[in-house]
Amino acid sequence: MDLNALTLLVEIIDSGNLSQAARKLKMTRANVSYHLTQLEKSLGVQLVRRTTRRVEPTEVGLRLYEHGRSIRNELAAAQETITSLGQELQGRVGISVPSGYGEMVMGRWLIEFKQLYPRIVLDVLFENRADHLRDEVDIAIRVIQEPPLSVIARSLGSVHYVACASRSYAERHGLPATLYELRNSPLITAGVTGRQLRLAAYQGTERQEMLLEPTLISEHFPFLRQGILAGLGVGLVPDYVVQDK
Repeated sequence: MDLNALTLLVEIIDSGNLSQAARKLKMTRANVSYHLTQLEKSLGVQLVRRTTRRVEPTEVGLRLYEHGRSIRNELAAAQETITSLGQELQGRVGISVPSGYGEMVMGRWLIEFKQLYPRIVLDVLFENRADHLRDEVDIAIRVIQEPPLSVIARSLGSVHYVACASRSYAERHGLPATLYELRNSPLITAGVTGRQLRLAAYQGTERQEMLLEPTLISEHFPFLRQGILAGLGVGLVPDYVVQDK
């Protein structure tokens, strides 16, 4: 998925129909429809439901739209700043990104930025350190519930976790339907530093909570993705880890 495809989806959902989106994007309606179909095919999911007059996002489409809108707003703010500073930007920017999210989601954005502004030196650290406030780091991206009060923070969107497994694993063992079944399945997930992995869920109106004991643990999500695809167990990972690119 590239940035243009994500922008197209955001414009379609914002406009409410393909014709209005086509006018905003200065494209034909047929061309907008074609690119939307290609995006859905590449992801293997339906992103919007089409009627003769409107489009409505599916659950997956709405989540992708939220990410896309945040990215678009951030890029627009960055572009405005860049325009005010002049076209010949130069200098060094140190950026620290989580190893998994940075590689699987942010990498292509940073490449596109570098292509636009070749005179800027990007010093990119792929790491999961908590002490991101260091002299060599100007911008730190982190997946956390609440940012420290000592930093100026801006949200890029929410991260949603999913329980998933490969088709081969599901055919051999089936998929867990309850939290208790998930506990008894070989679990693939990231570790929780300094504390046990505790998971809560609702079965109807009953709240269930238990400690989980993963069989494959890593902070590097691309490796966890490989383990899930290899059929080693049930993955409990962010949705971007198992989405097709």
